[in-house]
Amino acid sequence: MTNITNPVRFIPHGFSPTQEQKNIQLSQHRVTLIEANAGAAKTTTLALRIGEALARGLPPEHILALVFTPEAKSVMKSRLVEIGIPAPLAANVVVRTFDEFALETLQAIEGIGVPQLQQAHDLRPQALAAITSVSQTYGETIEYLDIRTHNIAISQFLECQLRLKATMALDENDYDTGPQDAAERLGIPLTDYIWTLEYERLRLGSFDEARFRGPFDATYDLARHFSEFPESKSILPNYGLVAGDELHDLNEASFRILEALLDKDNLYFVGAGDKDQVIHSSLGADDRYLRHRFADRQPAAVRYPLTNTYRHGPHLAYAMQSFKQKPVTSGLPLVTEIMQSHYPQSEPDACAASVVAVIQKWKADKHPLEACAILLRDRHQSVAIENALMRAKIAYRPHGMQGYIQREEILFLRGMIAIALKNLAMVKSAAIQKGIVEALAIFGELTLSPKDMEEAKDDIVNDPSLLSTFFSGHIQRHAQDQAKVRIANAVTYMQGISTTMPAHEVLHEICQTMDLDALAKRIYVHPHDAAVVTKSVSGFIAVARQSGMNLREFSEWTGAADAFINTRKSKGLVTLECVADSKGKEYDHVILPFLESEEFPSITNPHKQEEENLFYVGATRAKLRLSLVSPMEEALRSPYIKRMQLAASRSRANTAIDDNQRPDLPAMPARTDLNVPYADKDDAKALGALWDPARRVWYVKAGLDTKPFTRWFKT
Repeated sequence: MTNITNPVRFIPHGFSPTQEQKNIQLSQHRVTLIEANAGAAKTTTLALRIGEALARGLPPEHILALVFTPEAKSVMKSRLVEIGIPAPLAANVVVRTFDEFALETLQAIEGIGVPQLQQAHDLRPQALAAITSVSQTYGETIEYLDIRTHNIAISQFLECQLRLKATMALDENDYDTGPQDAAERLGIPLTDYIWTLEYERLRLGSFDEARFRGPFDATYDLARHFSEFPESKSILPNYGLVAGDELHDLNEASFRILEALLDKDNLYFVGAGDKDQVIHSSLGADDRYLRHRFADRQPAAVRYPLTNTYRHGPHLAYAMQSFKQKPVTSGLPLVTEIMQSHYPQSEPDACAASVVAVIQKWKADKHPLEACAILLRDRHQSVAIENALMRAKIAYRPHGMQGYIQREEILFLRGMIAIALKNLAMVKSAAIQKGIVEALAIFGELTLSPKDMEEAKDDIVNDPSLLSTFFSGHIQRHAQDQAKVRIANAVTYMQGISTTMPAHEVLHEICQTMDLDALAKRIYVHPHDAAVVTKSVSGFIAVARQSGMNLREFSEWTGAADAFINTRKSKGLVTLECVADSKGKEYDHVILPFLESEEFPSITNPHKQEEENLFYVGATRAKLRLSLVSPMEEALRSPYIKRMQLAASRSRANTAIDDNQRPDLPAMPARTDLNVPYADKDDAKALGALWDPARRVWYVKAGLDTKPFTRWFKT
């Protein structure tokens, strides 16, 4: 319905906004929150709101769009132009990631530039310096410190300190308690807590002046600065409109920056998010920001829905409505197929074989393989699937993870095989050879310094025969007697066996000797990660058993697998990634495998709501087809499938498809654009033409006689 008192002034190119979108476009509330469904054109609707502000005379430099990732920034900037805002005008809208905006604000406060270290490998020397300081300062005064410097330990530390900063947990510490109590309260290992404190001391120095900043550090530093010096908020630019995208990724630090912006007078905020896409709780994301934190701060905040998805058709839309118990619609005349494939759970590789069959049908239906994605709940599930894809000669590309044959736990086992064969040279890639050496050190629980580790990798890559003596001196310096015995026994066993022994028997014996389940729990901080590693190793042993190969043959096969995974093909590759890495993406065909009752939802994840959200995210990436691969026995299937109520929503979806295909009556144009030379502008204005500052054109609004304007019609 047209708003007579507040008519739309910005008319986008290429589409007619829905009434839901128009409500948001015309919202005059100080804080407008958009509760959006997956694929509901959140970014486009925010761009509409920006276009309306421009059309009403707000300078583009007074508009700020905040997003979380560089990819989202690029999409927002493109969307502004796509909906009809002239490129020069759109280019002057301030579009920033939260971290970029925080960094610019800090530079204005500090007056200096601080080195930016954006990659994990750039942060490694800083992390090592911090853990070295921890060892020297606390090694003899605090029990139970676990000083490790390998890649997994550093990776886990960087994730831990990121979570502490995102949640502002470091700033809430009660300094009357000791580090052990603080670590226990925060639910993190004592070593990682003290490591983080020392890392921050090195990063900020004695006077809180940053010496470097890694990813998210600018957001954290600015949020902390505003908390300590509230008066510094005055340095923020006087924006008239701030638009926030993907607000389901908000954490405490980024929310505090939004709070500072909302404290500015005459600022309007519009933000979009989907509480059902909160899947990064480990990094501080929480649905409470969308649910009530804005309203707590701004009681007059209003909420508008975006229920209509533009990614897939009614069949999937209604299935997600049933699953999430919220309104979801689709106006597309598109049948998004939801296909089920069942496998006998008792048969090894049956699920993977079903996945291959699903892909082959997709290909037979004349669809490109690169439009197909297999979305896993956890990376251990890729073992069987990768092998099945290789057997079927279906090329694939892992995203956000290594192919399983090149993960640390598998590289360790490959290293033990190389010790038995006395031949690491069978691994062709120098990078993988180095990875094997590091994995042997990690799972052997050796206490090598970073310098010694790098020297060992370089020496062994240059002379692979040195691998057979790699453990000799290091085992004697092992800090723990039990661990020393385990790795010594494992190495002795491998050096004494025949290379014609069945590979699976040898691998099983190694895992037993090393007590790999307990070892994984010591190495990996999160129990879920340790469980994934254990399952991955079990899958690798199952591959060896099914192959029937001896140790030498199996080693040759892993080399061939390396070559297959590292294909240089750029097209025709199926995407393989975890659901958590797929958010923000879309694929013509999405395959969700291993939909078993204890796999998805994962029984090792204590956050059950996040499991549900992960399934929602995975399913809603699909545009044309969603394939659900689950056990034949219904009782063993994921409960999420039943909650989709596929049979009940099918007839309703078919009706919606018919309705969406009906030709609409010709729509009356909302306006007629004119080509008015500057010299004629006063004449056009006197006749009733209006100026659109967003498009920079004169136009005649709907309902006004256009005959007096014919000389300015665009040709």
